Amino acid sequence: MGPRQGRLQVVTGPMFAGKSEELLRRVRRAQLAGLHLEVVNHALDERHGAGAVASHVGLSVPSHAAGDVDTIRRIAGQRPLDLLAIDEAQFFGADLVPVVDELAAGGTTVVVAGLCVMLDGRPFAPIPELMALAEDVTKLTAVCTVCGADAAFHQRTAPGGAANAHVASAAFIGGSEAYQARCRRHFRPAPAE
Repeated sequence: MGPRQGRLQVVTGPMFAGKSEELLRRVRRAQLAGLHLEVVNHALDERHGAGAVASHVGLSVPSHAAGDVDTIRRIAGQRPLDLLAIDEAQFFGADLVPVVDELAAGGTTVVVAGLCVMLDGRPFAPIPELMALAEDVTKLTAVCTVCGADAAFHQRTAPGGAANAHVASAAFIGGSEAYQARCRRHFRPAPAE
């Protein structure tokens, strides 16, 4: 039997689509199978406290907080891994692509979860690049808060709840108090920065 076969799996979609929940499901299955794994979340995501990947429905697992890809490389290099799970992958930028590619080529299955679109509706790099390199892509949709249709977009609402006011900052992390899922018909893109 030869060396392990690594894979790249991408879980993507807008906010509230269940990306973290799907990532956590895959992590739980790997834990049940006794696989060697690590979970990483971007350091910007402190919604549920540092050191945890959590879904909007309350599921969570401990994780490493990483602010850059060098930290991911260090975490992955500590021991041979069967699975590396990375949440909020969009915040790691283009440098994530070669690191993930190297890990998969080395025999680790890498699952990345992240937003595929920004507030202005444009692709959110590096997720499109990772989708192109992946063996498996799971693209999820949310539920439009206006009409209940499948929502492929999300938009930021103003603090007062005005649904059409936008903030273009891609690095602002929040939940339903600040964002809404929207279908194409009800999506109002934020102005590009």
